[in-house]
Amino acid sequence: MKDVRELTMTEDNGMPRIGWIGAGRMGAAMGRRLLAAGYQVAVYNRTRAKAEALAEDGATVVDRPVDLADCDLVFTMVSASDDLLAVTSGQDGVLRGEPAPGVLIDCSTVSAEASSRVRQAGRERGTAFLAAPVSGNPYAVADGMATLPVSGPKGAYSNARPVLERLAAKATHVGEQEEARLVKICHNAMLGVLAQSLAEVTVLANKAGISRSAFLEFLNNSVLGSHFTRSKTQALVELDFTPTFTPPLLSKDLELALAAARELIVPMPVTADAAQLVTSAVGAGYHDEDFAVLVLEQARRSGLTLQPEHRMDQVD
Repeated sequence: MKDVRELTMTEDNGMPRIGWIGAGRMGAAMGRRLLAAGYQVAVYNRTRAKAEALAEDGATVVDRPVDLADCDLVFTMVSASDDLLAVTSGQDGVLRGEPAPGVLIDCSTVSAEASSRVRQAGRERGTAFLAAPVSGNPYAVADGMATLPVSGPKGAYSNARPVLERLAAKATHVGEQEEARLVKICHNAMLGVLAQSLAEVTVLANKAGISRSAFLEFLNNSVLGSHFTRSKTQALVELDFTPTFTPPLLSKDLELALAAARELIVPMPVTADAAQLVTSAVGAGYHDEDFAVLVLEQARRSGLTLQPEHRMDQVD
C-alpha cells in the first residue's frame, strides 16, 4: 500500500492534489471550501455543467472519474450505493487508473456493504479508503459547520485530517472499518424522528390557534431549542421549502437504519413510524422540496390548511 505520509508534500505549496467526484448541492459546497483554502482540485460530475460551475472557483474539470486516478486524495460525494460503486470500481472508475490514488475518501451516505466493497477494491490497488459521510446541509458546509464521522486506517485518517478539517468543523475517527456508516445512519434516523416530531407539535399548536411563529420562537428559546429547530423555523413559518435535504433521501436513510436495526436485533418503533410518514410524503409527490415539507403532510392529515406567516423575530 502507498505510504500516506507522503501525501501532503506532492505540490510545491506542500498541499496534496485533490480529485472530487460529485458536484451536486453538497459536493459543490464542499469542493468550494477546498478551493477557497488554496487546494488544487480537479472535479468530475456525471452532469458536466455542475462540475463546470466549480471551474469558476478555480477547479479543473475532467471527463471521467478515472482521470482523477493520479491525485493524492480523491473525494466522492454521490447519491447512492450504486453510484459509489460505479465511480470507484466500475468502468472508468477512479480505481481503474494507473496509478491509483493514495487515499479515497467517501462523504456520501451509502450502505456499509457498498462501502466495504469499495474498501476491498481500494486495498487491491494500494489505495487507503476512508468512509466520511458528512453531517450537515450545503449551508452548514459553506459556513464550516458540518461534521464528519470517519472510519478507516488510522494512519490515512491522520494524514488526511488537515484536509478534512477544511471541510468540517470537526472530524471524528470512529473506527477502522465501516463504523462511520452506521454513525451517520443513526444520525439521520434521529433527524427523521426529530423532523416528524417538530412537524407534529407545530401543527398541534397551530390548529389550537397559536401562530407557528410564536410557538417556534418559544421552542427555540427553551431547553428543547437547538440548532436544528432554529434552522427549520423559516421553513415551517414561511412555508419556504428550498431544499437542503429531500424526503426521498431521508426515506432512503431511514430504511438503511431500519435494515441495520433488523440485522443487529435492535427494536426501533419510533424510527419505523417516522419512516412510514416520510414515505407518505414521498408518495404524496414531495420529491424535490426540503424535508421540512413534512409539516404540510401533517397538517393535511389534521384537516388544517397552512398559510405562510411572518417570523416574529423579524418583525419590527
